[in-house]
Amino acid sequence: MPGLRFINVASYDEAVRELNAIGVDSTGVKLMAPKMIHLTLKLDGITCAQANILKQDMLSLGGDAAVHSRAVNFKVDRTDCVLMGTTKQFERLAKKLRIQPFGLKQHALELSKLLHSIKSVPPPLETKKKSFAFGERTFIMGILNVTPDSFSEKGIFFDTDTAVRRGMEMAEAGADIIDIGGESTRPGAEQVSAEEEMKRVIPVIERLAPKISIPISIDTYKAEVAKRAMEAGAEIINDISGLRFDSDMPGVAASSGAAVIIMHIKGTPKEMQLSPTYQSLITEVIGYLEEGIMIAEDAGVQPDRVVIDPGIGFGKTIEHNLTIMKNLEAFKALGKPVLIGTSRKSFIGKITGTEVEERTIGTAATVSIVVLNGADIVRVHDVKEGVQAARMADAIKCANN
Repeated sequence: MPGLRFINVASYDEAVRELNAIGVDSTGVKLMAPKMIHLTLKLDGITCAQANILKQDMLSLGGDAAVHSRAVNFKVDRTDCVLMGTTKQFERLAKKLRIQPFGLKQHALELSKLLHSIKSVPPPLETKKKSFAFGERTFIMGILNVTPDSFSEKGIFFDTDTAVRRGMEMAEAGADIIDIGGESTRPGAEQVSAEEEMKRVIPVIERLAPKISIPISIDTYKAEVAKRAMEAGAEIINDISGLRFDSDMPGVAASSGAAVIIMHIKGTPKEMQLSPTYQSLITEVIGYLEEGIMIAEDAGVQPDRVVIDPGIGFGKTIEHNLTIMKNLEAFKALGKPVLIGTSRKSFIGKITGTEVEERTIGTAATVSIVVLNGADIVRVHDVKEGVQAARMADAIKCANN
């Protein structure tokens, strides 16, 4: 006896798979897939005129819009707006908004860009040693801190020989990238000179690069360090400042041909956790990353060589971190691969009541969640465990209904 049941369709790819599975022809798949995906979008601080037009247009399309109760009679200056509908309805809304007044044409362009990102996967990232085909599986970045004061390893890989061995172990355990850092960026950390940072990381990169078949990333915000690391064998620049702390960094990234990871940070490592506040967390983080993408591409970095990172723990409270992980798919609107680093961080310890060395299970839980919510790369200390968590989450994410 046939039964009625719910199916979970969280993405365009899942909608296509479901339709193909029941034998829908290709034209039907193209027409119906956008009708299967329900989206809830939010616009912050729009005018009452904009809000009223949006509500009317969404209602006319079979969707809806929630606005401030006093927006209809213009008794408030501005209102946030929550839009509810299917992808197909939003596609039609974008067309309607193109001819509307009050600046709604710009929102139409933003909406069209967002809808395109839902259907597309970031283009592959090519390095000399590896091709990263996003959408097929989640990639693993192994953390190698060559510092005497890292919050996690507490300096155990400060010795060059030990660091090189650790890098090789991570590669053998399944890492896709080794991320080498020579300056601690834990909350409250003091800055070290470029000379000292290079003294720590360059020998490790020079010795490790020929021994492994995966690319090395240099975790630095200093252009001089990044340049020398590229010459030593690194292929990726991981800049916690999103290219903001050193004005020479965008040029170094472009001239070296490096792939670039642009991270969000609020403040500097020394004071970022004192009292981080946001008016609109997701909107502000996306805006910062979008500006970083423009800085990189204006300097000459190729668009397919840019990765973004919302910066878990960098100027965020526990609630901020959880909100970002829960709403990670929002960052797909930027059209770039998304990297997330939660490994052993203090918010895990505060939630689970564990010390740094006891946070492997908590980290694995966060890895699983961010993979399901759209992460393309996860940055971890414990590579073996990270690989297992990501593979299980990938399998669940890709399972048929």
